Amino acid sequence: MGVRVANAPCSYGAFEITVGVLPNVPGPDEVVTAIARAGYEATELGPPGYLGTGEELRERLADAGLGLAGGFIPVRMSEPDHWDEDLAAMARTLDLFEAAGGSEAHAILADDGSTERLANPGRAATDRALGLDEDGWRRLAEGVARASELAQKRGFDVSFHHHTGSYVEAPWEIERFLELTDVGIVLDTGHLALGGGDPTQALVSWRSRINHIHVKDLRLDILSGVIADRADMPEAWRRGIFCELGAGDVDLPAFFAALQQSGYSGWLVVEQDWVPGQNDDVNVAADAQARNRRWLADHTGL
Repeated sequence: MGVRVANAPCSYGAFEITVGVLPNVPGPDEVVTAIARAGYEATELGPPGYLGTGEELRERLADAGLGLAGGFIPVRMSEPDHWDEDLAAMARTLDLFEAAGGSEAHAILADDGSTERLANPGRAATDRALGLDEDGWRRLAEGVARASELAQKRGFDVSFHHHTGSYVEAPWEIERFLELTDVGIVLDTGHLALGGGDPTQALVSWRSRINHIHVKDLRLDILSGVIADRADMPEAWRRGIFCELGAGDVDLPAFFAALQQSGYSGWLVVEQDWVPGQNDDVNVAADAQARNRRWLADHTGL
């Protein structure tokens, strides 16, 4: 497979905190057209239904010449009372994968976290009281096993996404997750840096488990302000914590040098979770994602 480069609707302002909330979120046709024009091979799904369902979804991707790299599937992993509901929603998302003909799509599982964790981005690295207790970890591991089994029975590869606002965010939490489970993981450079980790070190240490990559850049000055202000993760997104590649503080040259040495083969998804301002339109995001694609080509050859 080699390394194949994809993009995602969140880079255009279409994700869980914006779709159906903000009036100027770009439409799906605008987004897939921009992704294809910028030179990406595929897209992730975005919020279920955003890119369409059934034949509409298949035709939209086919008309743009895009594959489906995966889709984000949050599950309240440590809360058994919600498993039936969340796994039913997951099954509906996998239906969309099948409708899109997404045989190479990864089921990107994530812990759905809690309001407390969303209110405390980046703080679990130094405050372990925000984390799960041992019984919580046991439940989380069982929830992951159930969700993973569902995806695998449907024929999809599984990647677990460490994510801000979840109980698998800080490096110590990711290490605990790796001890308790056997599923592959997404390495997300931006979320890892936000959680207090070093993406290059993580790539080397966790290489045997990494089967999907999200590449982001991040501004530490914004993160520092968010933590100082005790702002929540939605506010961090609104402040633009994730920036264009090369414009932030993640050491992307070191990361890509390590990636080349690692022999990684699979999807590399450029993401820049972006909340459009009042006067922004799709062209703002399209231009940014075209620059991200050029940065990747110029600096890594991908």
